Amino acid sequence: QVQLVESGGDLVQPGGSLRLSCAASGFPLDSYAIGWFRQAPEKEREGISCIGIGNSNPYYVDSVKGRFTISRDNARNTVYLQMNNLKPEDTAVYYCAAVNFCTDYGPGGTRYWGQGTQVTVSS
Repeated sequence: QVQLVESGGDLVQPGGSLRLSCAASGFPLDSYAIGWFRQAPEKEREGISCIGIGNSNPYYVDSVKGRFTISRDNARNTVYLQMNNLKPEDTAVYYCAAVNFCTDYGPGGTRYWGQGTQVTVSS
């Protein structure tokens, strides 16, 4: 059974850090690019980061550049999103997805979605 499971979401104060994990089962994670998306209340889901199969030139949306880092550990079949200097506007449900490719504008060709993990940034 193909499955992506996110974890690591939590309530954190502004300026804090979290590391989200996206663990895959039922398929080899290194066969796909992996995108991270987020959806805030009453907003559309947006692709915020993407890492290709070869780990080169990861994509970040402007609002998270310099604060978020995407990485993958193929041996653990897991992709991570390190989030530093979190802001209240980062509050959202975060999803990972196996995608066909990363572009200069974000992840594309979504194949499998995770169920999401809640990140809340508040004092």
